Amino acid sequence: MSSLRVHCFAISLEGYGAGPDQSLENPLGRGGLALHEWAFATRSIRQMFGQDGGSTGIDDGFVARGFENIGAWILGRNMFGPIRGPWPDESWKGWWGDNPPYHCPAFVLTHHARPPLAMEGGTVFHFVTDGIEAALDRARDAAGGKDVRLGGGVAAIRQYLRAGLVDAMHLAIAPALLGSGEPLLAGIDLPKLGYERTEFTPTPNATHVIVEKRG
Repeated sequence: MSSLRVHCFAISLEGYGAGPDQSLENPLGRGGLALHEWAFATRSIRQMFGQDGGSTGIDDGFVARGFENIGAWILGRNMFGPIRGPWPDESWKGWWGDNPPYHCPAFVLTHHARPPLAMEGGTVFHFVTDGIEAALDRARDAAGGKDVRLGGGVAAIRQYLRAGLVDAMHLAIAPALLGSGEPLLAGIDLPKLGYERTEFTPTPNATHVIVEKRG
């Protein structure tokens, strides 16, 4: 069975995965961009956005690993856009423009139905209204034997962790303090759920931690 993987999910020193007051102008919340500076500097991320240059060291290696053998994605509603409640129309097509970085099926968790949305580059957003396990089943079917990447946000990852459905999680602990925001692991007992740390790699830009499900 394909694995469910989290990659490159950045958190602050206090464990926040997003800053406070998320909005259309501030999709990562106040101060949230600081969590991702380590990734923005890498060659892999710059190439993704059509830019030259970038670092090619350990940080870039972790970014590249996150795209290996991925056949589908799962995203929380907030990862797709800032709209809450019923869709007012179908004009919002995500944060990424006409060619999102997924290039495969992406399943968006939501309580409000919407037809599939095909984008350039092979990305097709599917809107799933019947829960996290149904989304995972659909994503695994679409992945064709490859793994599924859980992109976030915080609420979506917390749901899958509590259900014990995440097989491996890469956290990038950024040298940043947010003061408040969305805590990723508050109230979650990872060892009790069967998780253990399998990698720990510090760099000048972030500390990379891999947590995996035992057995």
